Amino acid sequence: MRYPSPPFRRSTLAATLALCAVGQAHAYEVYSDESRHLNADMTAVFGQFNSRKNYDGAPGGSTWSEGFIKYGLSGDQALAGKGTAYGAFALVSSATWGDGDPAGNTLGTEHTTKIEDAYLGWRSGDLFPALGKDGVDISGGRQVVKIGRGFLINDDGPNLGKGPADGALNRGGAFYLAARHAFDQTAVLRLGGQEGVHGSVLWLKSDNRAQAETELAAGTLDYTAKPGTLGLTWVHGIDVNERWASDFQRQRKGMNVYSVRGEGDAGLPNVSLAFEYAWQDKDAGPEKAWYGEAGYTFADIAWAPKLTYRYTRYSQKWDPLFTGLSTGYGTWFQGEVASNYAGPFNSNTGIHHVGLKAMPLENLTVGALYFDFDTLRKSNALNLDARELDVYVEWAVNPHLIVTPLIGLYKPKQDSTSGGNQTVGNGTNLYSQFTVAVPF
Repeated sequence: MRYPSPPFRRSTLAATLALCAVGQAHAYEVYSDESRHLNADMTAVFGQFNSRKNYDGAPGGSTWSEGFIKYGLSGDQALAGKGTAYGAFALVSSATWGDGDPAGNTLGTEHTTKIEDAYLGWRSGDLFPALGKDGVDISGGRQVVKIGRGFLINDDGPNLGKGPADGALNRGGAFYLAARHAFDQTAVLRLGGQEGVHGSVLWLKSDNRAQAETELAAGTLDYTAKPGTLGLTWVHGIDVNERWASDFQRQRKGMNVYSVRGEGDAGLPNVSLAFEYAWQDKDAGPEKAWYGEAGYTFADIAWAPKLTYRYTRYSQKWDPLFTGLSTGYGTWFQGEVASNYAGPFNSNTGIHHVGLKAMPLENLTVGALYFDFDTLRKSNALNLDARELDVYVEWAVNPHLIVTPLIGLYKPKQDSTSGGNQTVGNGTNLYSQFTVAVPF
C-alpha cells in the first residue's frame, strides 16, 4: 500500500513508532505511473537504556540496548475503473543486548528475523458513490488492525524476550521499541470511507504466545463530521490457546466487550477532546475501563504549547486486550517506567495524567509527562501507587534522522519488601533512554 510521508515537523520518534504500529512505514518510491506504484519501505530504530532500579527481584539496575530494522515492499495497482488492489510484504530483524530490561522481560541475548507484514487488499474507488471514495475496503493477511484510538485494539504486542516462562514467549528482542505489531491472520471489511456514517467488521488471530494466541471478532459503527467522531465498538472473544493462556486470559473465550467513544474538537478552536467508556462481560464478572481527555493549544504564544489532562480508570480485573502505542507517549502505555517495567499494566488502577509539549522549532519538540497512579484494590494485589515524571526532546534532524533523549523519574509508594515491586527501597528511580530512528 502506498503511504504519503508525514510532514517533516511531525516526524518524531513517537510518531514514527506509532506509524510502524499501524503498518505505515516510510517509503522510497521505486516505480510510479498513473495506475501503479511500488515502494521500498524501511525504518530502523536503535535505543540505549538505563534504569537505576529493577522490578524483577534482582538488585541493582539495568543497562541495555535494543534495535530493529523493518524492511520490505508495498504497492498498489489500479484496476481500470474497478477500484485499486494493494498489498505489502515486510520483514523485521530485532535484537536486545546488555543486561536486558529492568522487569526481566528480556535477558540481552535475544535476536531474530521474521515476517512482519504480508497482506493484500482492495479499495472500491468510485464504484459505490453512496459509500463515498473507497467506500469499500477489504483486506486480509498478516497486518496491523486498530480500532479508534487503540484503547481496546491497537496492535499485537507485547514483544517479550527470554525472561518469562523460560523463554517460551520469546519474540526476538526489542521489548521497549516493540519491533513487532502485526496480527498473524486477519480479515477486515471497512464500509463508508472516513466521513459520515462508516464502520467495519473484522476477524483476527494472534500468534503471540504472550497473548495466548487469542482469536476474536469485532465490529465498529462511527459517525464523523467536522466537530469530531462518535463511535461504537463490539469485540467478541472466540478462542485462546490453552497451552499459553493464563487463568486470566482464558476468560477471553466467549467474552464480549462493548464501548462508546469519541474524539475531536467539538467545533472549538485549539481544543482537543477524547473519551471512551468500555465494559467487559465475561465469566468472572463484568469489568469496566474508561478515560476522559481534554487538551488546549495556546496557538498565539511562542512555541505553541499544548496542555493536556486525562483521567483513566481500569477496574480490578480489566483485560487490556491488544492496547498499545497509539498516538504518541502515554497512549496507551502510561509512564515510560510504569507502563513498561514497574506497572500498573492497564488494570486495577486510576491514573491522573498531565502533559505539556511545545515546538521551539519546526523540527524540534520538547515535552513533559506527569502521571499519578492509584491502585484501586490493594488486597491480594501489588500496591503500585506511584508518581512519574518524564521529560523528552524529539529532534527531527532531517527527514531521515530522528533523535530522542528522555529522562524519567519514577517514585513508588512501596518497595518489594512492603507490597510493591521496586527492588531495594522505594526511592526515586532515575531512568534514561536515548533513541535514534532512521525512516526512509
